This record gives sequence, C-alpha cells and structure tokens, in this order.
Amino acid sequence: MTLTTLVIGASAAAREAAIAKALEPGVPSAVILEGLPDGKSASALPPATAMQQIIRIAPGCICCTGSLTMRVTLNRVLRHKPQRLFISLADASHLVEIRRFLCTSSYKQLLMLTEDMRIPS
Repeated sequence: MTLTTLVIGASAAAREAAIAKALEPGVPSAVILEGLPDGKSASALPPATAMQQIIRIAPGCICCTGSLTMRVTLNRVLRHKPQRLFISLADASHLVEIRRFLCTSSYKQLLMLTEDMRIPS
C-alpha cells in the first residue's frame, strides 16, 4: 500500500516546500502537483530521480474536469510502486469528493490515505 497524503492550502510554493520537508531520503516517493507553479521562486522540491517521481498536471478539479488526467497520472505513478505519494491540490473545495475518488475500488487496494497536510496561508 502506498501512503498517500493530500497537501492543501497556501500557495503552490508553500505546498511544495512542505512536501520537500516531508520527503524521506531512500524512500521511493511520488509527488503529483496540481496546477502551475506561481513563478515567484524556484521549486523547493529536489529534482526527480529514480527514487522520487515529480509530476505536474494542469489545474482543474481532479474529481470533476480533471478526473481522466488524474486517473491516467495516478495509474502511471502507481506502476512504480512508491511507498509515499503526495498530491498537492491547487483547490481543496472538493476535498471530500477527491478523497472518495482515491478510495474507489480501483485504488482502495493500492492507496492508504493519511491525514491531510494543511498548509496555513
């Protein structure tokens, strides 16, 4: 099972910085970033490696307009069997629906949702 944490709140840069701090060296991890970087600073995330995948997807609610994109991206990520997965959400207004999506029969045997990482504004 892949431990999966939804990262919400603040700016894209703040969410990426929080994820960078949470990444553990030597632990196969993946990061899915929804939305575009804010362009104010370089990403705090380390460059992608064989142990750490970093994928950015276009903004759009992953349970509504972006569900197909999220499903394809998630399936590709899970083929690499990461131990940790962080999903940074540009908009958390549909958080309940997103958690429900991640608990569907397609993913409930693969993902173990953790407590959300809430970044204050």
